[in-house]
Amino acid sequence: MDSDTIWRNIDEQRGQLADLLDTLRPEQWSTPSLCAGWTVREVAIHITQSQASFGEFLPAALKSGFRFDVMVRRAALDDPSDPPAITARLRGMAGSRKRPPLTKEVDPLLDVLIHTQDICIPLGIDRTMPTDAAVAVAERLWHMKFPFAPQRDLPGYRFVATDADFAVGPEWGALREAPIHDIVLMLSRRRPVPDSEPEADDDAQAD
Repeated sequence: MDSDTIWRNIDEQRGQLADLLDTLRPEQWSTPSLCAGWTVREVAIHITQSQASFGEFLPAALKSGFRFDVMVRRAALDDPSDPPAITARLRGMAGSRKRPPLTKEVDPLLDVLIHTQDICIPLGIDRTMPTDAAVAVAERLWHMKFPFAPQRDLPGYRFVATDADFAVGPEWGALREAPIHDIVLMLSRRRPVPDSEPEADDDAQAD
């Protein structure tokens, strides 16, 4: 996926998430997200902070002892923004290609796709991922070492998408076939890897 396509997808996903957040009731904003200890509101704030400079993160970094997970958590907790301000900030990011230092160009796409699921799944909202964007994110996840490290954490598996051109892992690995949406969730530790492949149904076996 080229640079322009990556950023077009980022803008689209942020805008669509803002539209979705506009529909939430107050109690939904305080619902626990898939991120342990984070509410929907805090995850939404975190997404808006992906363009923050190191200087803007410095107070949270100092309070957290420069521990990454604690730092981003502190930054979200310290942000007093209300829902209208959060969605306005999301929309205001459109057209900007600013991203955190030391990150890859695809990382903001990874951030918004995964965190959108962190928000939607606990709320019972079925939110699909664009296939090409999900493939780009899955490829990035597979090669990461921090904060995700699927090659270390999920050794011995071969993941193959049933709806996209995506396959990673050793040829001899335990095969896990699934839609690319589900593979992204598995590689990002949002969904456990199934213990075994589902058995083919009788009709499929007869063929």
